[in-house]
Amino acid sequence: MSDEGRLAGRIALVTGASRGIGAATAKAYAREGAHVVLVARTEGGLEEIDDEIRDAGGAATLVPLDLRQHDGIDQLAVAVYERWGRLDVLVGNAAMLGDLTPTGHIEPKEWDDTLALNLTANWRLIRALDPLLRLSAAGRALFVTSAITRALPPYWASYSASKAALEALVATWAREIEKTEVRVNLVNPGPTRTHLRARAFPGEDANSLPPPDHIAEVMIRLASAEFTGHGLWVPGDQPGALDGIG
Repeated sequence: MSDEGRLAGRIALVTGASRGIGAATAKAYAREGAHVVLVARTEGGLEEIDDEIRDAGGAATLVPLDLRQHDGIDQLAVAVYERWGRLDVLVGNAAMLGDLTPTGHIEPKEWDDTLALNLTANWRLIRALDPLLRLSAAGRALFVTSAITRALPPYWASYSASKAALEALVATWAREIEKTEVRVNLVNPGPTRTHLRARAFPGEDANSLPPPDHIAEVMIRLASAEFTGHGLWVPGDQPGALDGIG
């Protein structure tokens, strides 16, 4: 782990960290000197990312957790406080696609599970970790969203609704804490070579898409103490360009 990286000494918690954008972000943070708290359901996947981080000289803590078990988020917050006394960076990345089906055909359990992970888990993370981010000298929170909230294609109701609600949630929280040192941002990485994307577009040539680490530089910049933008949108087609959301 670098003592001179852009995130040196910072504690960063990344959800959905076992693969895709979450894994790429976690590895990038570790390369820049952060101690990364890796959160995901799949313990084996977490161990693989942890091995990569440690082989590169970084440091991580593994937390196997299904974020739909919302009480576990509260327990995680307690553990972070007891070990570090603060949280410097939160990345809300974990998400599920849900069924792509006519709105009236969505099974209630599938709807509930999609909203539980994509929306409610992020609210529980905010609720539990807001106090720890305020204890940081430069708390930063990033949440991954999607252009689907603008496109609103047919058959995507559960995913679209959950991501649109996430944007409303995060933008509201951002405005509530404008006078604190915590900065909050929404990130749309654009089309990316991920497992979720492959499920949504099974006929698509994955090699035509950028890999998950294409967004890493933006994620590093938004997590740094030097970046002070707040309540902003990072368009997927212009990585690093910032536009106000309202």
